[in-house]
Amino acid sequence: MAEIIQRDGTWTFDGDTVRIVPGGKAHPVRQELGEIAVPLEAVAGVSFEPDRKGGRLRLRLRGGACPVLRAADGRLKDGADPYALTVEKDRTGVAEYFVDEVRNALLIEQVPDTPVDRFLLPGPTLPVSGGGGDGTASFDGESVRLTWNWKAEESKTAGGASTFPLSRIAAVRWLPAIGLENGFLRFEPVEGPVSAPPKYDPYALDLWGMSKKEHTAVLVAAAVLMRLPGARAALDAPQAPPALTKAAEPAAAPTGDHDALLRRLRELGELRQAGVLTDEEFSTAKQAVLRSM
Repeated sequence: MAEIIQRDGTWTFDGDTVRIVPGGKAHPVRQELGEIAVPLEAVAGVSFEPDRKGGRLRLRLRGGACPVLRAADGRLKDGADPYALTVEKDRTGVAEYFVDEVRNALLIEQVPDTPVDRFLLPGPTLPVSGGGGDGTASFDGESVRLTWNWKAEESKTAGGASTFPLSRIAAVRWLPAIGLENGFLRFEPVEGPVSAPPKYDPYALDLWGMSKKEHTAVLVAAAVLMRLPGARAALDAPQAPPALTKAAEPAAAPTGDHDALLRRLRELGELRQAGVLTDEEFSTAKQAVLRSM
């Protein structure tokens, strides 16, 4: 078991799952998302990025594994990223140990770092709500509801809150406010996109970037995204076993002894999968090899 406890949150790894619990003062996106259990098969890599104050522990997921990351499309800041943990200076050694443990498990289990064709994480718990700017979005798994505040344009407030079923949504897109440019949470109806700017679009929230809370709109986008017909079909598809690939293997050291040890680790993993070794025998043999490394 590897564990690192910080004010920013707590990460634990038991060999199969990375469990992430946000700290009490974490970004609203992380607090709303809550505890996350990341299966090893969803992990592409892990790293520790040191700096003068300590550093940052970062979990890299396989492409398409997490609906929140898919909805964010690379636009989440580090503070809002649920897979990044701020590490204090006196815990850098623990962070490095955590990285070693996850990397060793990825090597043993032969987990590829290639994208997946289905979500491997469940996403936000329903019902979910979020947003800001000129309103709030909520989703219960069947319908989206946009509730306007006093800052919304009359073209939105005149008809009251806007509610539409999932069947009427063709796509969803989230964009945070950047600089002087407003962001938005926008739902594209099946009959075609609305040409009006988000400020006047009854299917969109206009996000101004006035508070961190606005970023929680990405959680609504993620929950809707993973339940759209195309995504649902991918989720319902039978899960294929991960292919054995060298892409998941870290670069081997130039020494022959290290190469031999890496080959031995792979052999042990294959023997366990074939049922030749029990879990206890595999663990004992693995530790012996790792000590040699």
